[in-house]
Amino acid sequence: MSQVLCPGKRVHAAAILAAFFVCAPDSRADERGEKSVPQFADVAAEGKVAFKPAADESNVPKLFQLQPREFEYKSQYAHGGARFRMYRVTFPSPVTTEIEENNTIHAEYFQPVGPGPYPASVVLHILGGDFVLSETVASHLARNGVAALFVKLPYYGPRRRQGSSRRMISENPHDTVAGMTQGVVDIRFAAAWLASRSEVDPERLGITGISLGGIMSALGASGEPRLRNVAVFLGGGNFGELIWANETRQAEEFRKRWLAAGETRESFKDVVGQVDPATYGKLLTGRRVLMIAAKNDEVIPPACATALWEAIDREPELVWIDAGHYTAIKYLPQELVRLDRFFNGKPKGGAGK
Repeated sequence: MSQVLCPGKRVHAAAILAAFFVCAPDSRADERGEKSVPQFADVAAEGKVAFKPAADESNVPKLFQLQPREFEYKSQYAHGGARFRMYRVTFPSPVTTEIEENNTIHAEYFQPVGPGPYPASVVLHILGGDFVLSETVASHLARNGVAALFVKLPYYGPRRRQGSSRRMISENPHDTVAGMTQGVVDIRFAAAWLASRSEVDPERLGITGISLGGIMSALGASGEPRLRNVAVFLGGGNFGELIWANETRQAEEFRKRWLAAGETRESFKDVVGQVDPATYGKLLTGRRVLMIAAKNDEVIPPACATALWEAIDREPELVWIDAGHYTAIKYLPQELVRLDRFFNGKPKGGAGK
């Protein structure tokens, strides 16, 4: 699975930063005529958050269901300016793994100026773990009145033990299912943390991400009914057949090992189907869903984007850009504006409370 989602090509962080900070405008102009001291809601250095299952928790896939519990968080101010502040936030994962570092969720909270209440979004990163792109998305949202919590997924960044080969996405399908499942329940805790903030409107929670982050955004929303606004960039679904049919040498060697172990093509698809967003597409019907897909995507083929769109009963707004997976970077400045306008848009009924 890792070979399909990450064939090895990467976008240089400096190029991303230059493109975004130079080209991406704030969609809301600053109307204040004189200088004023920015006022931000207080973010305590530590506190507690009560996680409560959704009212329709029975509709959440069993893999992602959680019991009521309370968790502690810690925060530390990192930097900020007139439009937003950023805090580093940590809280425990609902899942305990053998790698202790992975059991703590590390996040960055980009807080808009003012008392709110603001819409809010969880922001997720790409497979390669280059966090600068997600941080740029989150800061853009905060500058435009959307509280954003950038969450580092399992086994990424400070959650990865030095010298360990364990990854969220790996050649072992069962490990991948476990890692992505932890990612979903981590997202549920992240949504609870956002909802606890005084400046956040808990009725306007959302989630977004690019590539792997887009896949996890759709999957995470299926596991958390309170994420009512879902923006999927360069994501999709129905990956079982895509991965199985992959023609790389690594994929061929994997298939031989899988079949030699007594497994089948169908058993592989059944395993990865547990964490395929298209499996749970019906759960996103009735919500506000935005999909941005690339016509010539060589990593997440257009057929996968279409499969997810169809799994959600063709309800999402589906925007096709004339690019590949990596050349889509040139469209991101304009898509950032689309994104903040999406999260600032009018709520849509039908999601769980």
